Amino acid sequence: MTTHVRNAAFLIAATALVAVGLAGCSTADTADTAGTAGTTDTTAPSSSASSTAGAPTGKITVFAAASLQKTFTTLGEQYEAAHPGTTITFSFAGSSDLVTQIQNGAPADVFASADEANMDKLVKTDIAAGSPRDFATNVLEIAVAPGNPKGIKDLDDLTASDVQLVTCATPVPCGAATAKVEQATGVDLQPVSEEQSVTDVLGKVESGQADAGLVYVTDVEGTGGKVDGVRFDAASKAVNTYPIGVLKDASNPDLAAAFTAYVRSDAGQKVLADAGFGAP
Repeated sequence: MTTHVRNAAFLIAATALVAVGLAGCSTADTADTAGTAGTTDTTAPSSSASSTAGAPTGKITVFAAASLQKTFTTLGEQYEAAHPGTTITFSFAGSSDLVTQIQNGAPADVFASADEANMDKLVKTDIAAGSPRDFATNVLEIAVAPGNPKGIKDLDDLTASDVQLVTCATPVPCGAATAKVEQATGVDLQPVSEEQSVTDVLGKVESGQADAGLVYVTDVEGTGGKVDGVRFDAASKAVNTYPIGVLKDASNPDLAAAFTAYVRSDAGQKVLADAGFGAP
């Protein structure tokens, strides 16, 4: 068609009419193709914001359990690199503290909890949109100083008078898991302090303020040798399941949905598995 346009000898009325007709068909075909392409991404709805290759762009804030700090930071960086025009900001803390912040109006688009109980609080109060989906599991492990100077081998050893033990407070998922383990084993733990997040427990062991702490397997692995881990059989009595969901007042629900889908994708699951998380 371009050749005919350039050759003035062929610009007769009939040819012009044909050209107009063909151009109309071409435009319609292009529109149909674009419409089809826009529906191929089933994991992430299209966004009202500008997008690249149909993926939503913009900014979201993700509230996530403290035990997810390392993995979610990695997932956020990977997602941003693969989707130019996106910015993912994280707020990490104990799940119960995050729920309180969200209930009090803190701006968040996505919530990832270290247990189902705290997510249920948002579901029951109609703050979570739709049904959150499970994406990982985790179990407790005893964190001790490198070399395990106190010779701790099992949960019973944590009751010794010369062992300074730190645990999570009961409202925090790692604290609730600790309580379940105590009930299942009959062991009565007497921590010198109860912390509001698993990272606070880990920090006290790393700094030498405590001889031992009950944290997650993933937390021990993430320290790079700053603490040693002692696994115990009763940990299987309290497996924490991690759910993730979009919040009803999300400022960018499409990007929020896309990121939650990415966490549950093969790429996201690999990052979590490499960190020691179990499958949901």
